[in-house]
Amino acid sequence: MRLVQATVPTGKREAVLDALDEEGIDYVVSDETSGRDYNAVVHFPIPTEGVEDALEALRSAGLSEDAYTVVLSAETVVSRHFDDLEDRYSEEEENGDKIAREELVARAKELAPSRPTYVVMTLVSTIIATAGLLLDSPATVVGSMVIAPLLGPAMSASVGTVVDDEDLFRRGVYLQFVGVVLAVVGAAAFAFFVKYTNVVPPGLDVLTLSEVSERLRPDFLSLVVALGAGVAGVFSLMTGVSSALVGVAIAVALIPPAASVGIGIAWGVPALAVGSGVLVMVNVLSINLAALVVLWYSGYRPQRFFEVGQARSALLKRGAALAVAIVVLSAFLGGVTYTSYQSATEEQAINDAVGDVLSQSEYGDAALLDTNYEYEQGLIQREPQRVVVTVGAPPGADYPGLYDALDERVSATTDHDVELEVRYVYRQQSG
Repeated sequence: MRLVQATVPTGKREAVLDALDEEGIDYVVSDETSGRDYNAVVHFPIPTEGVEDALEALRSAGLSEDAYTVVLSAETVVSRHFDDLEDRYSEEEENGDKIAREELVARAKELAPSRPTYVVMTLVSTIIATAGLLLDSPATVVGSMVIAPLLGPAMSASVGTVVDDEDLFRRGVYLQFVGVVLAVVGAAAFAFFVKYTNVVPPGLDVLTLSEVSERLRPDFLSLVVALGAGVAGVFSLMTGVSSALVGVAIAVALIPPAASVGIGIAWGVPALAVGSGVLVMVNVLSINLAALVVLWYSGYRPQRFFEVGQARSALLKRGAALAVAIVVLSAFLGGVTYTSYQSATEEQAINDAVGDVLSQSEYGDAALLDTNYEYEQGLIQREPQRVVVTVGAPPGADYPGLYDALDERVSATTDHDVELEVRYVYRQQSG
């Protein structure tokens, strides 16, 4: 719930109070004695979802934008009349828990920190994320996201579009651009430092680190994460609930991939830099598109009626540009998803072929223990180059024809050359 305090211009007192009466809102009026152009201050509690209606009624009654209107968060209101007002708004399901347009804009501005704070927090978050990736530590990577100040800029750009606030839109876009560039440059600088000062082991293959390799070839599920983060971010903004945890979701989609780009640059792995870079761009665009759509669908519009058409035009243009860019970049995600499916299918076929060979009577004592696949680290294409089959066998067992049988079946299963290695593990038999 909210407590609204508004200064009433001279000559508008009766109109303002009549408007509140028509809305069924209880209020308290006090005289304003500063000697300026106001002769009263009106105070009234209102359910959160009713603030925008109340402010519209006050503006219609003559409350100008020059008047001071303050909206405060209220903990408790004890009043039977307020209970009736709350029941009335709770029945209007389309309002939900939405905050007023003015509150939405104020929260978006508040979430976008000042430039020095934004730069420092982004760099610190990126350095911690880079360290976490190189340590292969999920806990450290998650910790870096808690301090990343990325929610505000993403939401500011979307809010600025739907309420036709160009300054807010430009600031949001600018901060997002600066944030991504800072993250990549900061991660690259830190990665170069730890590499050439031997803070990490010399000769480290970063692609063997699971936290890094999973961002080498992002698939369509990455797009789902970004869209979900954008929807969650805008819902946290427009319902007035805590945005701390949602900010982590935004950071998940941006900070680790940006740090991976920096690591790819420092270690000279173009595939990692490009793959993670595509992921960063797709995530940024998807978060903004999701926020735009949800805000407009939720009914947020500019204050002035004649600005609605302009805001709709800007929304359509920017939304279309975002959607086209996402579709183009998603071709990469689609290629990765398809090749991952092909790889999984090929692995299953090879496993089945190996199992069929080992099930033959002449290999009755042999058992498949493990099948390991080694891939050439390409950007999109991913085919197994080497297969290591580990077979368990009794001590002294010898299967001279097993390798040839396995090689023949594996070659028949794939349409490209696959190097085969068979390893034996002799198991001790009990009794």
